[in-house]
Amino acid sequence: MRPIRLDMSGFTVFRDQTTVDFTDADYFALVGPTGSGKSTVLDAICFVLYGQVPRWGGARGIGNALAPSAAEARVRLVFESAGDRYVATRVVRRDGRGNVKTSGAGLQLMPPGFDVSKLDTGMDLDDLGEVLAGVPAEMDDAVLHAVGLPYEQFTSCVVLPQGQFADFLHAKPATRQQILVNLLGLQMYEQVQVKAAERGKAAEAKLTVVDQALAALEDATDEAVEEAAGHLARMRELTAAVEAAVPALRAARAAEDAARSTRDTLDTELRLLTSVRTPANLAEATTAITAARAEAERAAEAVHAAEEAEEKVRGELAAAGDAGSLRLALDRHTELERLTEQEGWFAGKVSVAEVECRDARAAADLAESEHIGAQQLLEQARQDYRDAQQRDRATALRGHLTPGDDCPVCEQPVTVVPEVPRESAVRLAEAAGTAARQAAEQATARWQERDAVARNLESDLERKRGQYEHHLTRLAEVRKAVQGLPGVAAIQQQLAEFGRLQGRLEDATSAVRTARDQLRSAQAAVRAAEEQQRTAWRRFDEVRDGLARFVPPPADRDDLAGAWQTLVGWARDEHAARSAARTEADATVTAAHEATAGAQSAIATLFTDAGVQPPTVAPADAEATLIRAAAVTAERAEAAWQRLVERLEQAREMQDQRMALQQAGRVAKSLAGHLRANNFERWLLEEALDLLVDGASRILRELTGGQYELMHDKGEFFVIDHHDAGLRRGVRTLSGGETFQASLALALALSEQLAGMSTTAASLESIVLDEGFGTLDAATLDVVAATLENLAARGDRMVGLVTHVHALAERVPVRFEVRKDARTAHVERIGL
Repeated sequence: MRPIRLDMSGFTVFRDQTTVDFTDADYFALVGPTGSGKSTVLDAICFVLYGQVPRWGGARGIGNALAPSAAEARVRLVFESAGDRYVATRVVRRDGRGNVKTSGAGLQLMPPGFDVSKLDTGMDLDDLGEVLAGVPAEMDDAVLHAVGLPYEQFTSCVVLPQGQFADFLHAKPATRQQILVNLLGLQMYEQVQVKAAERGKAAEAKLTVVDQALAALEDATDEAVEEAAGHLARMRELTAAVEAAVPALRAARAAEDAARSTRDTLDTELRLLTSVRTPANLAEATTAITAARAEAERAAEAVHAAEEAEEKVRGELAAAGDAGSLRLALDRHTELERLTEQEGWFAGKVSVAEVECRDARAAADLAESEHIGAQQLLEQARQDYRDAQQRDRATALRGHLTPGDDCPVCEQPVTVVPEVPRESAVRLAEAAGTAARQAAEQATARWQERDAVARNLESDLERKRGQYEHHLTRLAEVRKAVQGLPGVAAIQQQLAEFGRLQGRLEDATSAVRTARDQLRSAQAAVRAAEEQQRTAWRRFDEVRDGLARFVPPPADRDDLAGAWQTLVGWARDEHAARSAARTEADATVTAAHEATAGAQSAIATLFTDAGVQPPTVAPADAEATLIRAAAVTAERAEAAWQRLVERLEQAREMQDQRMALQQAGRVAKSLAGHLRANNFERWLLEEALDLLVDGASRILRELTGGQYELMHDKGEFFVIDHHDAGLRRGVRTLSGGETFQASLALALALSEQLAGMSTTAASLESIVLDEGFGTLDAATLDVVAATLENLAARGDRMVGLVTHVHALAERVPVRFEVRKDARTAHVERIGL
């Protein structure tokens, strides 16, 4: 059975319409947080097919199918089985009393090539294909015929419940027997006879394999083990002999090394003595300092002469007078000439300023008179305006008088009322006052302007008079200063003579600088020559210090050339004396080398006498190499002996296994004819366990790359580790990942065996693992992921898993993410 599409509405946490599309999902994972509804997807598959869910406690838990406050739940599953495509539907409703019952169920065989997407159009059930079951009572037989498995075997072969993998692997024999009794059912008895006969044939086949294995171990005999033990003893004797002979070789090599060291020391001394030679530039170093000192003395005399000439010129320049005083006197003559020429110019400027100032003041006085007259006219206009106001007020009173009335002012009877003027006296007075005010303002502006001009010209006159007076004062001062000074021609002649002497002084100073520069160069040459001589002495001291252990003759520190000559002669004599000693040292080295070669040859003979090829050794580590070679030979001999012992033990185990197989074959044949014996059921379960272990062992070999096989002994499970020389281990010693692989192999084998023992033809095209992967550590989780990937890569079935472990889900190509909000759960497909 392989699911294609699942539709849910109102089912537990899936309140709204939800579709899960398994198309092309050969390897998928249902992921999401705990409680989001991952396992509910598997519950829906079980529910639509069989009307019950493992964790609901049987068919009575149908009330769990409805979402909270929902009145109806619908589940539809499209699946393939044995090449055909089916659609199963189941509907439950809540009646008026609150009871939940199945109101409808059906199974249709869909026509070939039917487009599953048409289910979204709301097609009627009758349009989906041939009806195999139309009412709930027909569903059990129809599903059993289509899927090939009843409910109990479906939940053990296709949907594997969470947490039951390792339970079967680690269960006690009695518990495991009860599990098999519950899973197999009575229909197992009909196939036991056939299986017993097959068991006899299988025992014969295994016996053949054991016989072949025994043939491959025929060399593992007691005699071979004894011979290997003798070889091991000889190799251990060789190791002891080599270790005893190595000290002599070590002593001979030490003597050879000492002789070589003596010869090498003489070679070093001879090379050192040969290197003592007189320096090539020794004569240059001794004469250069004399020439440099003579040149320095000549340069010092030249400096002295130049300094005397400079001092003589300085005396003549001092006698010639002060150039600054002469230039100051010449400046006074020049200033007197300039001030005399400017005297008339300043006098004319003052005269012009006086005339302009008188004219401006006269104009200002005239403007002031006009200003006073305008002010008087303005005051008169103001008085006229006040008089006009009085006349207008009197005129206003007149308008109410008639002859004979009392005047309101004088209270005298009025005989004649004067005529009222046509024009207001105030308006006439205002016009006159405006003209007077404008004339006054203009006169005032002209007076202020001309007065300001007059004041500016008066200020300018005062400034020019001050400049003129200052000029006259300065002119008097300069005339007084010039009195008693030489004339301009005499001063210029004295300045020319002073300039000539100044030029001579500059030339003398330059000559002094040049002489001093030459002196510094000569002194630097002396220092360089002295440093060259000191360097030559340091070189001599270095060479002599290098020969200190030979006690060279003392040196004359006043004669560098003589010191070198004495040292070279002494080195030549010492070299001749050591040459003879070097010849004797070479002969000693040859003899020591022959002794070392003899000691090494003696050890090689020990290897040859023991029948072992002597190792090739390097002189640097010959002793260690020989000891190591002897030890390795002994270790190899021990390993060969140990292998023979193990193979002999394996052959004995094979003999025991052969006897067990013979006995098992006889029992199987006997069982085939005695099915009605009292212990038949126990034997039948053991037979089923053997078949289960054989199938699981085959699957485990595939999952572990041939490393493990599964076996059982007296009801207990063991694994055979082929990577550890076929070691048998208890299943409880397996790691977490290995336990998962063994449990998975048992689960797959159990599903296959149950399918083979089913009364109908089961189609095992998918397996879904609802396992608690979150309890595994990182390493075990990686092993589990690799196991599932290998299982999916086989391509013979769809593989699905339910997990909330992100690291595992990321390795699965297709993921169905299940999430839940306040109203309903949702499923989203991610991946291919």
